[in-house]
Amino acid sequence: MSTVENVLLSGIVGSTAYGLAHAGSDVDRLGLFAAPTVELHGLRRPKESHVTTAPDRTLHEAAKWCRLALACNPTATELVWLPDELYEVRTPLGDELMAVRTSFLSAGRVRDAYLGYAVQQFRRLQGRGGGEGEDAPGRRARTAKHARHLKRLCAQGLELYTTGRLTLRVDDPQEFHDFGERVAADPTAAQPLLDRYRAAFEEARTALPDAPDEGPAEAWLHRVRAHFFTPCPDGTGPRGRSAGQQFW
Repeated sequence: MSTVENVLLSGIVGSTAYGLAHAGSDVDRLGLFAAPTVELHGLRRPKESHVTTAPDRTLHEAAKWCRLALACNPTATELVWLPDELYEVRTPLGDELMAVRTSFLSAGRVRDAYLGYAVQQFRRLQGRGGGEGEDAPGRRARTAKHARHLKRLCAQGLELYTTGRLTLRVDDPQEFHDFGERVAADPTAAQPLLDRYRAAFEEARTALPDAPDEGPAEAWLHRVRAHFFTPCPDGTGPRGRSAGQQFW
């Protein structure tokens, strides 16, 4: 696994965080890092995401994570709502970000993101979740997995929409596994649940504002950039001139 410097926050997400993992489940990790500030001013932007498999790990650069979180991307959002025991890296800047996590939320974006991802899962169910050459047990297991995530996204999205808080660990894991098996036997069984949650979002009173508050994210990013800015030893800037030198 390649080393990524300046990791600010990282933890175990996915099925383990939801309480839906089984013996064969992968362990998924998600985090964010800060690119050295000087690298943001060159001809080429630094890499914004580092993704590895075996182990499964995704790290987003701080600004990219903020953009994803302001769009209420469900995967990015869960990073700042993990139970304490699932964090593997926590720094003061990471804790500062967690302290302003609600400022990233907005009603329309939560609804559209969580229901949108649930619809994506439903479309996969309609294809029975399999690929070419995949055997029947493999298709059934994949379909059940998509069904569990559809139900989870709907439930978590509605909670976030109505309360402004996100609980990652589901109350009754067996209920989700049972739902997955029902849908694996008949993918159309997922449609009533999706319809029910669509109606619930329409009828619910939201606890979220119409738009996110970008101020805390902007201020946090400024602190991150200041923290990871290292001036040249001779006092010159990116162009090799002294801080006070003019071009005219």
